[in-house]
Amino acid sequence: MGSSQKRAIQQYRSRLALRGLTRFEVLGRDADRDLIRSLARRLSEDTPEASELRATVSKSIAGEPPKPGRILAALLRSPLVGADLDFSRLREEGRKVDL
Repeated sequence: MGSSQKRAIQQYRSRLALRGLTRFEVLGRDADRDLIRSLARRLSEDTPEASELRATVSKSIAGEPPKPGRILAALLRSPLVGADLDFSRLREEGRKVDL
Protein backbone atom coordinates (compact mmCIF):
# COMPACT_ATOMS: atom_id res chain seq x y z
CA MET A 1 0.00 0.00 0.00
CA GLY A 2 1.37 3.41 -0.95
CA SER A 3 2.08 6.16 1.52
CA SER A 4 -0.83 8.27 0.21
CA GLN A 5 -3.24 5.39 0.86
CA LYS A 6 -1.87 4.88 4.36
CA ARG A 7 -2.18 8.59 5.05
CA ALA A 8 -5.79 8.62 3.77
CA ILE A 9 -6.72 5.70 6.02
CA GLN A 10 -5.02 7.34 8.99
CA GLN A 11 -6.89 10.61 8.37
CA TYR A 12 -10.20 8.77 7.99
CA ARG A 13 -9.68 6.93 11.27
CA SER A 14 -8.68 10.20 12.97
CA ARG A 15 -11.97 11.76 11.83
CA LEU A 16 -13.83 8.74 13.20
CA ALA A 17 -12.03 9.13 16.54
CA LEU A 18 -13.09 12.77 16.72
CA ARG A 19 -16.70 11.58 16.41
CA GLY A 20 -16.08 9.05 19.19
CA LEU A 21 -16.07 6.05 16.85
CA THR A 22 -13.49 3.39 16.21
CA ARG A 23 -13.14 0.68 13.63
CA PHE A 24 -12.90 -2.95 14.69
CA GLU A 25 -13.34 -6.40 13.24
CA VAL A 26 -15.70 -9.09 14.45
CA LEU A 27 -16.20 -12.70 13.49
CA GLY A 28 -19.65 -14.09 12.87
CA ARG A 29 -21.78 -16.20 10.61
CA ASP A 30 -22.38 -14.98 7.09
CA ALA A 31 -26.15 -15.07 7.68
CA ASP A 32 -25.75 -12.54 10.53
CA ARG A 33 -23.76 -10.01 8.49
CA ASP A 34 -26.67 -7.65 7.78
CA LEU A 35 -27.93 -7.90 11.35
CA ILE A 36 -24.52 -7.04 12.84
CA ARG A 37 -23.98 -4.18 10.41
CA SER A 38 -27.40 -2.66 11.09
CA LEU A 39 -26.88 -3.08 14.84
CA ALA A 40 -23.47 -1.38 14.63
CA ARG A 41 -24.94 1.42 12.52
CA ARG A 42 -27.75 2.04 15.03
CA LEU A 43 -25.35 1.90 18.00
CA SER A 44 -23.01 4.43 16.37
CA GLU A 45 -25.76 7.07 16.36
CA ASP A 46 -25.90 9.49 19.27
CA THR A 47 -29.64 9.16 19.92
CA PRO A 48 -31.81 8.06 22.85
CA GLU A 49 -32.93 5.06 20.76
CA ALA A 50 -29.30 3.96 20.42
CA SER A 51 -28.82 4.22 24.18
CA GLU A 52 -31.98 2.18 24.76
CA LEU A 53 -30.84 -0.44 22.23
CA ARG A 54 -27.40 -0.58 23.86
CA ALA A 55 -28.95 -1.14 27.29
CA THR A 56 -31.30 -3.83 25.95
CA VAL A 57 -28.54 -5.75 24.18
CA SER A 58 -26.22 -5.49 27.18
CA LYS A 59 -28.92 -6.77 29.50
CA SER A 60 -29.78 -9.60 27.12
CA ILE A 61 -26.18 -10.72 26.75
CA ALA A 62 -25.29 -10.41 30.42
CA GLY A 63 -28.27 -12.40 31.64
CA GLU A 64 -28.52 -13.51 35.23
CA PRO A 65 -25.52 -14.94 37.04
CA PRO A 66 -25.95 -18.66 37.65
CA LYS A 67 -27.36 -19.54 41.05
CA PRO A 68 -25.35 -22.03 43.12
CA GLY A 69 -26.84 -25.45 43.83
CA ARG A 70 -28.91 -25.78 40.68
CA ILE A 71 -27.47 -29.19 39.77
CA LEU A 72 -28.27 -30.57 43.20
CA ALA A 73 -31.80 -29.16 43.00
CA ALA A 74 -32.32 -30.82 39.61
CA LEU A 75 -31.09 -34.17 40.95
CA LEU A 76 -33.39 -33.89 43.96
CA ARG A 77 -36.38 -33.29 41.64
CA SER A 78 -35.68 -36.57 39.86
CA PRO A 79 -38.50 -39.15 40.02
CA LEU A 80 -35.93 -41.76 41.12
CA VAL A 81 -35.28 -40.04 44.45
CA GLY A 82 -36.19 -42.50 47.22
CA ALA A 83 -36.80 -45.39 44.79
CA ASP A 84 -34.28 -47.64 46.65
CA LEU A 85 -32.63 -48.85 43.46
CA ASP A 86 -29.88 -51.46 43.73
CA PHE A 87 -27.02 -50.69 41.35
CA SER A 88 -24.70 -53.49 42.50
CA ARG A 89 -23.49 -56.00 39.89
CA LEU A 90 -22.31 -59.54 40.18
CA ARG A 91 -18.59 -59.95 39.58
CA GLU A 92 -17.94 -62.58 36.93
CA GLU A 93 -14.60 -63.78 35.65
CA GLY A 94 -15.86 -64.05 32.11
CA ARG A 95 -15.75 -67.01 29.77
CA LYS A 96 -12.77 -68.97 28.56
CA VAL A 97 -11.81 -68.43 24.97
CA ASP A 98 -9.75 -70.91 23.00
CA LEU A 99 -7.52 -69.10 20.52
